[in-house]
Amino acid sequence: MSVSEPVVLAARALLLDMDGTLVNSDAVVERIWRRWAERHGLDGGEVMRVVHGRQGHASMAVLLPDRPVEQNLADNARMLAEETADMDGVVPVPGAPQFLAALAGVPHALVTSADVPLSTARMAAAGLPLPALRITAESVGASKPDPEGFLKAAAELGVAPADCVVFEDSGAGIQAGKAAGMRVVGVGARAAAHDADVVVRDLREVAVEVGDGGIRLHF
Repeated sequence: MSVSEPVVLAARALLLDMDGTLVNSDAVVERIWRRWAERHGLDGGEVMRVVHGRQGHASMAVLLPDRPVEQNLADNARMLAEETADMDGVVPVPGAPQFLAALAGVPHALVTSADVPLSTARMAAAGLPLPALRITAESVGASKPDPEGFLKAAAELGVAPADCVVFEDSGAGIQAGKAAGMRVVGVGARAAAHDADVVVRDLREVAVEVGDGGIRLHF
């Protein structure tokens, strides 16, 4: 549902994806994955339709289904190093600094398919503070669209999944949030093609109200 009239969601915790949701890293992702596609003789556009939201090795498993897992993991490690070294064009999603500032004292977590070095570097490059709780690639055994990361974040915050609202931009991320039994806010153009509960153009369309009863999100 796109926001055309006011919508309010109540929550006790917010679970935030990073790339495409808080940080616009599309320029880097395009550069690195299109190079990878060329090396493997794959169509760059098709590769870009798969990679958003997933861990790199999970994307490779979809795109090169016959390749051994060990090769995907080794290739993913090289890709992560390339991405961590390339911050050219990494900027905050509009409204992200104000949105995160409004969450001071509110239960929230970063739930990202990036690893610790990449997520730390990208948040810093975008000038955004890191939430105290971060669920990264190292924290889980399964990539989005598996719900493990969101369920782990909710458990660590001590909040029931039904009381969490997820912010995501990708199909894999939205699917993961839904599979976790959470309501999902889609952020940006990619999200519009998927089944989020609410879709906003960017975080400027979200107002956070904090009270004794929890969090109220106004769209």
